Amino acid sequence: MSVPDQHHALSPGRERATLLTLGAVQFTHILDFMIMMPLGAQLMRGFRISPAQFTQLVACYGLAAAVSGFIGGFYMDRFDRKRALLTLYAGFGLATFACGLAPTHHWLMAARLAAGAFGGLAGSMVTAMVGDVVPPHRRGRAMSWVSAAFPVASVLGVPLGLILAGRYGWHAPFFLLAGCAAANLALAAAALPHLRTAVHGHEPARQMREILAHPVHRRAFALGTIVVMAGGVLIPFIAPSFVANVGLDETFQLPLCYAAGGLATMVTLPLIGWLSDKVDRLKMLAVLTVAAIGVVLVLVRLGPSPTSTAALMMAMFMVTMSGRFTPVMTMVTNAVAARYRGGFMSVIAALQQAANGFANVFAGLFVTSGVGGHLAGLPLLGWFSVGFFILTVLCAAELRAAAPHVARPGHHEPVAVPAEVAA
Repeated sequence: MSVPDQHHALSPGRERATLLTLGAVQFTHILDFMIMMPLGAQLMRGFRISPAQFTQLVACYGLAAAVSGFIGGFYMDRFDRKRALLTLYAGFGLATFACGLAPTHHWLMAARLAAGAFGGLAGSMVTAMVGDVVPPHRRGRAMSWVSAAFPVASVLGVPLGLILAGRYGWHAPFFLLAGCAAANLALAAAALPHLRTAVHGHEPARQMREILAHPVHRRAFALGTIVVMAGGVLIPFIAPSFVANVGLDETFQLPLCYAAGGLATMVTLPLIGWLSDKVDRLKMLAVLTVAAIGVVLVLVRLGPSPTSTAALMMAMFMVTMSGRFTPVMTMVTNAVAARYRGGFMSVIAALQQAANGFANVFAGLFVTSGVGGHLAGLPLLGWFSVGFFILTVLCAAELRAAAPHVARPGHHEPVAVPAEVAA
């Protein structure tokens, strides 16, 4: 038996408006996660915490998102996508506001747990809605539109957040984020289409059993999990290492590096999205992975350098690291039929957040702060990152072998559902 991959056709203008709105929602979700990285040096000084404690602050967001995502996998297909997204996003905005009010690092951790619980599920609904409204042969480009939230966050959000933090303290970026979330909530309520995506006769336990039993789904879960770990072991320490090891200041040079990386990613992501619909996605992932390995092995050994060199390395890191997600997430989204998409993407989000949180904590075990604040242990983390890069390509090859259509450009074939699952 086969289940067709259904989507809700929209007019070109309405589809663009929907993708832009989803991108705006994703912008705040990504920025909420990213802003913790460049604030690392301030938070460690302000709360007098160690690098390991800082990674726990970063990781708790992902771990909360993992738990809520797994629970959401049972229930998300019971609700229409827009209703679920608006409810979750409202909770995310309130939790982000609470982060700005946190008086101690324990209160900040509690607020980050709440933000992760709501934000992780909201992010999975964004990806699910892309699958709802865009046909499979154009999903690579659609994913790149939504993924453009990453470079926009780097170009505008992170530098602005750092400037605000430098002038008003680390609390200010979270208040900015909460304001953006409130504006986006009103925009999403007005602009997102009302799609009848709720599964009638939904049985949570059966739905989860069918999602987990599908062999193609299991391969997609493995791919979606491993892809985040290559960055998860490095990203929390990129900004602190640029300050401590490379010698950049936090008020101008570090924001400039993030802006350079964001601009480079903004230019390359549409091209990567277009290519993802034109060439074999596994081959494209392999090319990007080779480039990413070379960049990482240089970046983790970077010592005192001019701002131009640091900005170039940041740009290459962000382009290669983020570029991998377009072919990977297009393959993952193509691996699931419409009736399972909400729960499936919730499980994917849970696994990704758990993997990212684990990678953050794992990285904290190897990085130490030495004389003058110098961060040691990064070269070893670089080799762990290379291992996860290679595993990502191997998992993608396994998924393509089981379901060739997920990596093939052009039209999308139905997802085969085993008889024992479909029964």
